Amino acid sequence: MRTQNILVGSNRQAVDAAYRAAKALGYRTLVLSTSIQGETRDIAGMHAAIAREIRECGRPLRPPACVISGGETTVTIRGKGKGGRNQEFALAAALDIDGLRNVLLLSAGTDGTDGPTDAAGAWCDGKTIARSGLNAAGYLAGNDSYHFFERAGGLIKTGPTNTNVADVRFILVGD
Repeated sequence: MRTQNILVGSNRQAVDAAYRAAKALGYRTLVLSTSIQGETRDIAGMHAAIAREIRECGRPLRPPACVISGGETTVTIRGKGKGGRNQEFALAAALDIDGLRNVLLLSAGTDGTDGPTDAAGAWCDGKTIARSGLNAAGYLAGNDSYHFFERAGGLIKTGPTNTNVADVRFILVGD
């Protein structure tokens, strides 16, 4: 029996398309990698540090900036909450970028679902924590990012896309 495989999509293609769209919108744009792996909270912290560096020092890009990454992270389950790696990324990042002006981070699964939820992921900005009035650190400790963003706003619900080319993450820093 002969088998033929045809690649019709990949995380690299998705990230490259996002790169072109961000450039067309006038952002200074950088792709970090399409093979990011590791503990979600650590990866969120690294992305938040890049956002802070852009906001405070104008490097590695001056605003308006868009930094894109792809790949799939993992979550160490410590609590009994609900969420997925992309929502946990956004909640951890929200704590790290709290108070930063004109900064937004987003993480979503290309398949339209994240963990056992109906959300593809979530987004946060420098005002998410203050705007929510919630104990974000408590929600994160309980792995309950879904309920945090359900109450605070920020869930991304696309519905199933019937494709999966890993996750995509964005750092947007405005002027």
